[in-house]
Amino acid sequence: MRILHTSDWHLGRTFHGVELLSDQRRMLADIAAIVAAESVDVVVVAGDVYDRSVPSADAVSVYDAGLGDIAAAGAQIVVTSGNHDSPTRLGAASAFAAAGGLHLRTSVAAIDTPVLLDDEFGPVAFYGIPYLEPDAVRKAFDIDAPCGHQGVLGAAMDRVRADATARGARTVVAAHAFVSGAVSTGSERSISVGGVETVAADTFSGIDYVALGHLHSPQEITPAVRYSGSPMPYSFGENSHRKGVWLVDLDADGVTDVRLHELPALRGLSSLRGTLDELLGDEKYADAHEHYIEATLTDTIRPLDAMRRLRERFPYAVHVHWERPEALGRLDYRSRIRGRTDAEIIAAFVGDVRDEPSAAERDLIERALREVVGEPEVVEAGAAEVGAADIEAIEADQGQWALFALDTEPKSA
Repeated sequence: MRILHTSDWHLGRTFHGVELLSDQRRMLADIAAIVAAESVDVVVVAGDVYDRSVPSADAVSVYDAGLGDIAAAGAQIVVTSGNHDSPTRLGAASAFAAAGGLHLRTSVAAIDTPVLLDDEFGPVAFYGIPYLEPDAVRKAFDIDAPCGHQGVLGAAMDRVRADATARGARTVVAAHAFVSGAVSTGSERSISVGGVETVAADTFSGIDYVALGHLHSPQEITPAVRYSGSPMPYSFGENSHRKGVWLVDLDADGVTDVRLHELPALRGLSSLRGTLDELLGDEKYADAHEHYIEATLTDTIRPLDAMRRLRERFPYAVHVHWERPEALGRLDYRSRIRGRTDAEIIAAFVGDVRDEPSAAERDLIERALREVVGEPEVVEAGAAEVGAADIEAIEADQGQWALFALDTEPKSA
């Protein structure tokens, strides 16, 4: 039997505000193509199918189409739920779905009820352990005292082993947890309880293969315990990851081979650093044209319209950060605003306490300035700079800019 191990699809997730469903649809089609090319018998999805417990209709449509492609390629599918999923919603109509080759294991009650799938050597028992919230499920395991993930997952595995021993079959467990020794990328939602979120790898002892979900990079914890990682990157911290799926071969005695089958990159990620002019003009960044971009700007003065200008060269720029030079704090106010118009000074202030002002907010700034100085129309290039007396007043904290209706509260993260 050949098994494909995947997890953490996070259907419906966005990337810095960019909708990813079209990329996710292609990603599931790529997995289906591997199923067909590699003659995969069973696809195991170890949780976090969706990014939200109540997925959008479009995300459900992508899931439905992806499952259809995988089934058409010839594989049965075993799915368990992760901490992003709703077990009830994901597991709906499970009995009906099983008749079509989709086996949903999302409830605590079904932990020791395996999906039995046969090959030429006999049955293989697939157990699905959904994400277990300790306080919510400990009573189902007759655990009276408060406990963490180790306690509830250990109790779940005791039930699995008892059933597996009675059956005498080869065993595969799909679980969604943070196992000791694994490395987080930082893009996963924390499952910490009381500061303890990890479980020991030997919790899964005695199982032929353990297909884990939750962490987003492919990892081998032990030869039999592995994370597939997410099939596509969901943060810039995953830029260097090899994205793929594990292909696991079983014979009569258990696992004979495990190999990572890499998935094609749908769109690259690049973290760029330099002045805005360097990022816009240097040919060494040409290969990043179609990548998602996060940029750290090192200009002495914060550039205006940085995101708009970046997107003229990098249409998929999604995040820009100005790194204030250490020496900037030592410049006096006169030096920092020399050569800048009133509107530019105010826009830079707004950018310091929030994000850069929008076009509408820039118009509001211009109107407020005209009211203050009594000018009938917007002053174009060549507008007078702030005078020396004004600078001295500002430096002495004797003057203030008051821009009514312009929200300069810092945005929450």
